[in-house]
Amino acid sequence: MKALRPFVVCAALALPSLANAQAAGDRPAETIEEIERGLYFSVLGGPLFIVNPPASEGPRPFSPGQMAQVEVGVDIGDRLSLGVFVMGASNRAGSEYVGNSGGAASGDFSMLVPGAVARFHLVGFADAQEVKRTWIYVRGGAGYALFRPKQLLPDPDILVFAGPGLEYYTRLRHFSVGIEVTGSFFVQSQSFGFAVTPNLRYAF
Repeated sequence: MKALRPFVVCAALALPSLANAQAAGDRPAETIEEIERGLYFSVLGGPLFIVNPPASEGPRPFSPGQMAQVEVGVDIGDRLSLGVFVMGASNRAGSEYVGNSGGAASGDFSMLVPGAVARFHLVGFADAQEVKRTWIYVRGGAGYALFRPKQLLPDPDILVFAGPGLEYYTRLRHFSVGIEVTGSFFVQSQSFGFAVTPNLRYAF
């Protein structure tokens, strides 16, 4: 019996560990969401066109340009997202465009627009694994537009925009890619515009 005593002690000490291991083995495996949602960071960029740029006199020529936007926000469920953004844009207008300068300045202009945005997913399409990776959405927001050069366009404006988009959530889980077409309107100057913007999004 004395010879068996060490084995009995070892067995007594090992039983709790074996029981815990068995309990851990009985727990259901942790499931990983196919699409990550929560806090997100996105970048957008593409052509921006202003049909009739702000001007108090002279011609208001069609103005092509480029824009880039950085957005940070949060997903509320799988349908609604709310965020804030900063957009920068540069547009060509030509030497005949004098804006609101009274003829003291002319030519191209740029703008910086901080603001807020909301996006709502309308319809989702499932893939072969029944995961809705492709969505049609609408996105809209508003911002405070500051122009440069200031002599050409001294007064800020309110920019509102909205439009549809198409988004695909990749199998990398955190990433999605998309493209949207957005119509824009400057409230004070009554200027219209539109943009076509591919985008890349990362959710934490």
